[in-house]
Amino acid sequence: MSIRLEQHKDLIDKNRELWERKPLLRTVYVELYKTMQSRLSTVPGKVVELGSGMGSISEVLPNCIRTDLFPYPWLDRVENAYKLTFENESVSNLLMVDVFHHLRYPGNALREFSRVLPRGGRLIMMEPGLGTLGRFIYEWLHVEPVGKPQEITWDAPANWSPTDMDYYAAQGNATWIFEQRRFMDKLNDWNLLEAREIAALAYAASGGYSGPQLYPTGAYPAIKALEKIMQPLPKLFATRLLVVLEKK
Repeated sequence: MSIRLEQHKDLIDKNRELWERKPLLRTVYVELYKTMQSRLSTVPGKVVELGSGMGSISEVLPNCIRTDLFPYPWLDRVENAYKLTFENESVSNLLMVDVFHHLRYPGNALREFSRVLPRGGRLIMMEPGLGTLGRFIYEWLHVEPVGKPQEITWDAPANWSPTDMDYYAAQGNATWIFEQRRFMDKLNDWNLLEAREIAALAYAASGGYSGPQLYPTGAYPAIKALEKIMQPLPKLFATRLLVVLEKK
């Protein structure tokens, strides 16, 4: 899927409106960030989020540098994932929620991430998970395509520039690359510490930014309890994929 890059900015503007009138979003995103927080590397350096959107990671990691492609008053700086402004080995942890599947050329992005991370630094991602339930949600109830592993273009063409970014989406890319491990020969700079499928029903049934909220906000504890029952069967119920890469 490729549309105007400006649509990314339009989407953030729309999401901001939803964020203000849908408090459940704050709850489910904070929960995702807490899961990622527990995987942080302890090596020295900055903690950075790419594609911060509403910037809610600060509720869990107040010192995290929040970034996106466009400037917003609630974010700290503008960053392009393919050409970061951080110095070599200056970032201890890079965090991303629903960003990786928007990277048309994952090989170029991963090399740039490796540049700014020291040995032992981590790239921690939360992406769509394609259990049976997740596959149904992302294929039939979401506007972005799931994509196919054979459609992944690992490296950009020789004449490509990071400033040539457009809007791309293939929600299954993290599953193909990390969970199904179809591209392990491309990950020579990394140790794959974790590719964990998570039920995340509370998030999925919240509707996110693109769908209706399917349960009242007050029912959140009950939905989380149901998640615990579903979690032992991730191939059926996973809607999220947690990926932790550590630089060798």
